[in-house]
Amino acid sequence: MKKIIKSPGSATIINAIATGCGSAFGIDLSIKCKAKTQNSQITAKNDVGADTNFMIRCAQNVFNKYGISSDEFGIDLSTKSDLPMASGLSSSSALSNGITAICSNIISEEFDLKPLDDFDIINLAIESSLQSKVTITGAFDDATASYFGGIVVTNNIYRELLVHEKMDVFNILIYMPNCISKSGTSNVERMKVLSPLVNIAFNLAKNGDYFKALNLNGLIYSSTLDFNPSIAIDAIAQGALASGLSGTGPSFIAICPSDKIDNVKQSWEKYDGRIIETIVNNNGCKLIK
Repeated sequence: MKKIIKSPGSATIINAIATGCGSAFGIDLSIKCKAKTQNSQITAKNDVGADTNFMIRCAQNVFNKYGISSDEFGIDLSTKSDLPMASGLSSSSALSNGITAICSNIISEEFDLKPLDDFDIINLAIESSLQSKVTITGAFDDATASYFGGIVVTNNIYRELLVHEKMDVFNILIYMPNCISKSGTSNVERMKVLSPLVNIAFNLAKNGDYFKALNLNGLIYSSTLDFNPSIAIDAIAQGALASGLSGTGPSFIAICPSDKIDNVKQSWEKYDGRIIETIVNNNGCKLIK
């Protein structure tokens, strides 16, 4: 048996690290997770430079959930991706969602068992991510935006999905620097210092003012983590509806009307990096074969 699931990344509206509450939306860059059955063992390889032990852990946790031994039944996992890893675009959530979902799909069909429901898959994927230490907060906002697509607003502490709705299919520009000399993931206490300001941004998102929330969150976190906020400001000045740091960086995203794409791209040409074009994803994690 062979299966393929397409699992998209997401971009940040509100980073949850400071307050435990977050918001994100699906983007149309994804990891295709491929799986085929074999007699025994869980094996994995990927094209994104991810730790294969993370993939195996995701699969093993599904096996454990069903009470299936990999000594008696196995799955070989692989990926094909256009979603950059370690970029602030929820690549770990996309990978863990995709592996967890595809293993559930195969095991339930192979053994005539009930498939895991959506939140079972999301929560099991988060547990795998926490065990593998690829997330700080559990990334429930990133995980749900990847899995369901569209916009989500979440309480990550209690894993509550507060808002989920479709998003207009805007063009998304992503700026990625060529040289990544730092990561924001080690500055948790510094991020929490500005939690009162992040709470203001979160309340904007909870009330549906997503663009203003994204702008404010981006300025707060880029300044806090020593990324250049001018990248986002330049995009907004050139007609982007919203722009800011995604996750803890290094990527910046800009939501653009079609007639402003070239202007925003031109404003980013002075920075040392590359620009990726994509769109909003409202479909989420889907079986495609």
